[in-house]
Amino acid sequence: MMLKGSIEERGAFATLQRVRDIGYRAIEISQIPLTTENVDELVRARDELGFEFSSTSASLDKSTAANDALETDFEKIVADTKRLGASMVRMGMMPLGALADLDSLHAFCDAAEGYAQRLEEQGLHLYYHNHHVEFAKYDGRYALDIIADRSPTVGIELDAHWLQRGGVDPQRTIERFAGRVKMVHLKDYRIGQLPSEAFELLEKGDHVGFMGFFTSSVQFAEVGEGNLDWKGIIPASIAAGAEYLLVEQDQLYGRDVFDCLQTSHDNLVAMGFADLF
Repeated sequence: MMLKGSIEERGAFATLQRVRDIGYRAIEISQIPLTTENVDELVRARDELGFEFSSTSASLDKSTAANDALETDFEKIVADTKRLGASMVRMGMMPLGALADLDSLHAFCDAAEGYAQRLEEQGLHLYYHNHHVEFAKYDGRYALDIIADRSPTVGIELDAHWLQRGGVDPQRTIERFAGRVKMVHLKDYRIGQLPSEAFELLEKGDHVGFMGFFTSSVQFAEVGEGNLDWKGIIPASIAAGAEYLLVEQDQLYGRDVFDCLQTSHDNLVAMGFADLF
């Protein structure tokens, strides 16, 4: 997802060559159109650069148009995933309407379970990626727990930043889903310094404008540039059965994507995790 702009500009192979030069050797495919040309270049990156693909991405339906949809593109998703040598298909988000009420959430769970069982017949596994909204409560239970219980064939891909933003402890949540977690997103959680524009508004007496900056100061950050406890989260992820730890950053705040990836890599090495690369 971070690299879609580079892939549009340089192509998939040239992009992954730069990523491999930084030190990464596995990648998750998300929001990249899996055209014949892109898949060919991704396969070339696997064969020539030694890349692994943890997973492809799919939405349940076309309401989320960034990826192919299980409802309409099932056979293509299976074929692309197998050609890339991946064993997992992950859903980055449920259809937003599924959050409307418990019945809608149950309907999503049932549909996801059906596709998970169909993928299992093909030797593939379906995973669901969390954001913060899955920690809204429905009849006293987190949406993520409802998904996990009602869709037992669906694995859980946990994202450390979104766990923190959802108000739960990332390490303990990863430990709680041990055995269901094969992929974890490493994404830091930073509180950004308030910009000068905020204080200009404050001086003008615009407290509402100032509070807009105040309440939106949470940022996505390079691993090690925020406040999360990676020396607890990473070992817990491995102990929980994670096979892939995937660096991701939803917003770069003007930085170059490869510089961000380099920063995360270097910080992880400095923390003592060089053996992960």
